[in-house]
Amino acid sequence: MARMTSDRPWHELNAHDWRERIATGSATAVDGVRASLQRIDDLDDSLNAFSVVLADEALAAARTLDALPEDKHGPLHGVPIAIKEENDVAGCVTTFGTSANRTPASADSHVVALLRKAGAIIIGKTRMPEFGAWPFTESASGGITRNPVDPSRTPGGSSGGTAAAVASGMVPAGIGGDGGGSIRIPSDRCGLFGLKPQRGRVSPAPYPHLWWALGTIGPLTKTVRDSALIYDVISGSTPTDLFTTEPIGSLVDSLERGPRLRIGWSIASGTPGLHSHPDNVAAVHRISELLRSAGHTVVEYHPKHSDPTAAFVPQFFAGIRSEAQAVEEYSALEPRTRSVYRLGSWVTTAVRESAIRRGERIAGQADRMFDDVDVLLTPTVADRPRPAGVLSGAGPVRALISSRPSIAYTAVWNVTGHPAATVPAGLGTDGLPVSVQIVGPRNGEPRLISLAAEIEASV
Repeated sequence: MARMTSDRPWHELNAHDWRERIATGSATAVDGVRASLQRIDDLDDSLNAFSVVLADEALAAARTLDALPEDKHGPLHGVPIAIKEENDVAGCVTTFGTSANRTPASADSHVVALLRKAGAIIIGKTRMPEFGAWPFTESASGGITRNPVDPSRTPGGSSGGTAAAVASGMVPAGIGGDGGGSIRIPSDRCGLFGLKPQRGRVSPAPYPHLWWALGTIGPLTKTVRDSALIYDVISGSTPTDLFTTEPIGSLVDSLERGPRLRIGWSIASGTPGLHSHPDNVAAVHRISELLRSAGHTVVEYHPKHSDPTAAFVPQFFAGIRSEAQAVEEYSALEPRTRSVYRLGSWVTTAVRESAIRRGERIAGQADRMFDDVDVLLTPTVADRPRPAGVLSGAGPVRALISSRPSIAYTAVWNVTGHPAATVPAGLGTDGLPVSVQIVGPRNGEPRLISLAAEIEASV
């Protein structure tokens, strides 16, 4: 029998249970922050998830929260949250994973401000590769971040610092970003739930975009419910956002069992010659059978959309170049990043805008897919977790080649802007986490949350 929340150590709690422990009065926000900081002190020297730990600030915030009357408690009251380096936290340098910036941010990003307003406590900032360029969390300035499930392996990237922090129990939840799979890939590697929302769902402010049309911000969590709770807090647009979308209501309200769906499964990666590992294929078949037995209509499906490469690659280069141009000391960037910058010099404004329009055409093709099925089910990645240190000594070409299996199933949905989620599906034959990816139509996050919760309860 599972232990009651009050009997479990803090590091085993998800965000919802963490808040409930404080709400019942059996512990304080200060107690929780101290437990989180102790866990970081115990584990982070070996995992290297955090670039900054805000111990004094977090304890001060917890004391302030503990002094509030109950009717002033927010939905994330007392919950420690880790923030990926690309988000502004007042008083911290926004490094984007580099050592090329020096000046601390004067204010919180829009997402961080919303989290604080909801009662979350910002515990620190997490590692990422320079500009989030790779699905491995490694950099010259930040070192190698390791997977808490198996420290000899990568936690993936680019939100690998956040994934390692959450999966190890240093924090119950954290914020990442996804420009080609960077929420979903580390969620797969570390056994977490990760939803990339529809483009425009979460504001990148004060920045107008995250890798142009590709990127979006979101949480990595232990449970589907935690993800829904945090998205309800951070969703919304600001006047400076380059991309916006209409509101969809509460995702927490979508957690209940939904209607039976038409689910199409596919193991085709869309990348010629690239096939998924048998463990990942087996997970798709296993979850397909689980959903069929639950009353869903499940069929093999062959997505009919154009190759997204010509839309993705120019925006990838344009994203790296725009972020590199904004740093304070360009010469402090890694040689690999400076090479990527030079290699992307062909991406003019016209080329970038053409790539965005191409992505919109592919999105239209994907929309027609959802006339046939309600949800697409695929592997999340093509490979298994790689040994840590993949990028050591790698130039841009080898880094790009090494990245292909990780993004084979994820990047297309950044191009189209459709919502997509990684859902844990047990362990592979190597003893490491395995997952599936579910993809929904425009404004399909409620459908994905409901289906993911159903899978979570059955795995």
